[in-house]
Formats: sequence, structure tokens, C-alpha cells
Amino acid sequence: MLVFHAHLPFVRHPELEYSLEENWLFEAITETYVPLIMAFERLRSEGIDFRLTMSITPTLMSMLTDGFLQNRYHRYLARSLELADKEKIRTWGHPYFHSLARLYRSRLHEVEEIVFSRYCGNILSAFRDFQESGHLEILTSAATHGFLPLLQADPRAVRAQIKVGVETYKENLGRPPRGIWLPECAYYPGLEEVLGEFGLKFFFLDTAGLTHAEPPTPFGVFAPLLLPNGIAAFGRDEETSRQVWCAETGYPGDPVYRDFYRDLGFDLDLSYIGPYIDPAGNRIFTGFKYYRVSGKKEEKEPYDHPAALAKAKEHAQHFLQTVQERCRRLGEGMGRAPVIVSAYDAELLGHWWFEGPDWLEFLLRFISQQEEIKLALPSAYLEENKEHPQGLPAASSWGSGNYYSPWINGTNDWIYPQLYEASACMAMLAERYPRAEGLLNRALNQALRELLLAQSSDWAFIMNNRTAVEYAKRRFTEHLENFQRLFRLLHDPKPGSEEWEKELNGLVEELEWRNSLFPHIDYRSFA
Repeated sequence: MLVFHAHLPFVRHPELEYSLEENWLFEAITETYVPLIMAFERLRSEGIDFRLTMSITPTLMSMLTDGFLQNRYHRYLARSLELADKEKIRTWGHPYFHSLARLYRSRLHEVEEIVFSRYCGNILSAFRDFQESGHLEILTSAATHGFLPLLQADPRAVRAQIKVGVETYKENLGRPPRGIWLPECAYYPGLEEVLGEFGLKFFFLDTAGLTHAEPPTPFGVFAPLLLPNGIAAFGRDEETSRQVWCAETGYPGDPVYRDFYRDLGFDLDLSYIGPYIDPAGNRIFTGFKYYRVSGKKEEKEPYDHPAALAKAKEHAQHFLQTVQERCRRLGEGMGRAPVIVSAYDAELLGHWWFEGPDWLEFLLRFISQQEEIKLALPSAYLEENKEHPQGLPAASSWGSGNYYSPWINGTNDWIYPQLYEASACMAMLAERYPRAEGLLNRALNQALRELLLAQSSDWAFIMNNRTAVEYAKRRFTEHLENFQRLFRLLHDPKPGSEEWEKELNGLVEELEWRNSLFPHIDYRSFA
């Protein structure tokens, strides 16, 4: 069971002419999502019967369907294509670099054609099509990827995260979700009751969630665990995950593969590269990379794309052989066919590991040519196999130490008292206004949007990783302050006051313009 978790925090800055953070989305579209679509289309056109599971989080769905971001992405692509044309000239005479410049130019044109000619800017419709053809099972997630165990102090907060996530999935994919990717694979006992309330049938956990289940499960992570309310929990297999994910011992660290960090944006003079990086002069990744990993060497060697493709094919064969051997070994002791859940961040493929989509395509082709193992979708697997161990998973996540520490420690624990207070205020508003209409309804809906955005697990994770810390702090603080401004006006209304109504309307219009995700959100989710 190959599972890919596609997620990015909601990033949209119409108040700025240029936003570095929006590039997170644009890079993922160019390097991960569209290359996966291209691979899926080739496989399907050849009649290769592949089966993959993929979560697409509600924040990512919102960004992929946002017209403003689609227009900005078109502008981003135009700049990249302009740079590709210049690079084709600059690299003339260097065999490796020139062939790569031509490759990048060709790929960018193909990406532009797929996104804007074939799918009219909305590539989410491509993934929906693969789900409807039976090749893909798409999972939902919590609304803004909130870290649910640390929101459970107010169960209404957890319930709203799940409810909005399920409803966003229905609106975009035309049917209710069967399964959910828990943000950060984070589980706490009792969460399954909320999931069951919204019709969800299964979810995914990190390894420790099943290996420390009560009572102990006889099959570990190699069979799903059935919880008391009938929901199934699948556990992630560490060995196959590490093979692909780990930069030190996994495939992406091979010296032949393209080096992620050596990028044109940091190599060339500002007089040349200036128009294609941050207008403030900050150097950023452009996606034009000409060197390979080269092992531990300080001096990088030129990237050889055909050699890297040959290595990706070799690694796909190795992965399949490893899984076959493990299935034989496990099957002998289990008395039933083991299910191996290999789960990864989708953005590993293509973005962090340039050859990742090629590796996956090779792997799916190889699997189709043998009969010893088969790919499974979680819903179909549960329908075909009814007997499973029963118990309760352990509290866990896929963070360091398999518990909650990356999301609550000295770098970020200050956010939670503020979130709990805001949750109590949101509940107060939902109870005070059971049937709001017009401007009042819009204001209450926007208050819930801002609270959900403040709850995103991404802000705490970025603070813990000490990467874009100031940005994460600013985003958390801005959403919380937006919520508090709305709460003050809604908590102390002045009926009939033109000044109060004007102030509320101005604030709502501003925030709807900036944070427009979940267009059909209903504040009563917090009642």
C-alpha cells in the first residue's frame, strides 16, 4: 500500500506584489504534482493497472482551486520559461549543462500545457479523475492540518477540524471521503469517535501507534487494527519508508542523483539572476540545478540525467525485491498475507528527490509484471478482508520519538494557551448566534477561518525546526489577532449603529480578500 501525503500550509498574500512563501506551492506544482500526473497518465494510457493512495489536504485543495493563486502561478511559470530560454544560450558549449537547460525548458513547457491548456489551471481535477478511474484513493485530512492531540482540550476544536476537512473534500471531489490522513499521523485515544461521527472508515498511524497498541496486536503493522467503533487503523512500515525517505541511507542520497541544494539562484551574479529571484535581492531556489549529489565531496560534479534515470530504475527493482522478500518471510509466520504500508510526504518525489516520480513510475511498471505482490487501496482491502486484530492504538505521531514533542516544546508551547482561549471564545459566539444571517454570518464564518488557520500544525513545526521561524510566528499571530478583532466586535455588538456595522463590514471584507479558503464554511461547526 503506497501512500503519499500531499500537504502545504495555506499561503496566499494578495496584499503583496510578490510573496516568497507562495513559491512553496508553485515549486510543488511544477516539481511534484504535475510530474505525478504525467506519470499516472502514461501508465493509464498503456493499460497498466496501478493502485495508489494519496492524501490531499484541505488547505492544498483550497490553494489548487484558487483563481488568484492560479494566475500568480502562471506568472511564476512565465518567469521560469524566460530563464530557461536564457539558460539555453548561456550553457551553449557545455554538454551536460546545455542538455539540462533544454530538459528544463521542455519540462516547463509541458507543465504549462498540462496545467493551463488541459486542466484550465485546476490540477485537482486531474487527481479527481484518477480517483474516479479507480487508480487512486484520495484521503482527506483535518481542515488546516491542526495537531489534533494538542487541540483536544476543547473537543469542539477537533470536531471542527474534521468536519471542515470532510466537507471540503466533498465539495471538491464530489463524494464523501472514506479515509483520513491524521495530521502528522498524530493520534490520541478517543479520536476515533470523532472520525466515526463523520463516516470515516480508516486512518493511518506511525509504527509506534500499532506496535504499542492495547492489547498487543499479533501482526504489528502488517495488518490493520480494528478499533472498538469499527474504524480501522493502518500502521506505517518503517523499513520500506526509510529506504525511500532517508537522505543518509535511502535512495535519494545516491551520488548519481541531482543535488537539491546547489541551485542557480545561489550560483550566478545578481546582474543575471536578479529578475528570477526575490525582488528584495534575497537569493532563492529557481529549480535550475546542474550538479549531482556527488557523495560527501565538497566540490559537486555535473549532473548526468540519463545516468540518474538508470539508477532510479535500479532502485525501483531493488525496492520491489525487498518487498517481495519481506512478504515471503512475514507470510510464513503470520498465516495470512501481510499488508505493507509505505508512506511518504508526496513532495519528496520530484521536489526533494528530482528522480522520485521516475522511480515511482518504474516501480509501478515492475509490479504490474509480476504476481507475487499486488498494490492495494485501503477501502478495497478492508472490503475484501474482514477479519483483523482488535484493540486500541497508542498515543503517537510520526515526529521525533513517535510522540508529540516537535509540536510542543520550548520553541512553540506558548501558542497553546492562546489557542485554547480562542476556542472558548469561538464556542461562545456559536452559541450566542445560532442562526446568523448576512454580514453577521460572514463575520462568524471568517472568525472560524482565522481560528482554524491559527491552529495549523505547520507553524509549531517550523518554529521547532528553526527554519522560517519569524514567518511562522507572524502567521500564527496574525490569524489569532484577526480572530480577536472579529471577536471583540461580535461579542459587543451595537445594533443599529452605522459606525459598528461599517467597522465590521470593512474588517470582514479585508479578511475575506486575504484568507478566502473554505468558501462554504459554517461557523456552527463550532457549536
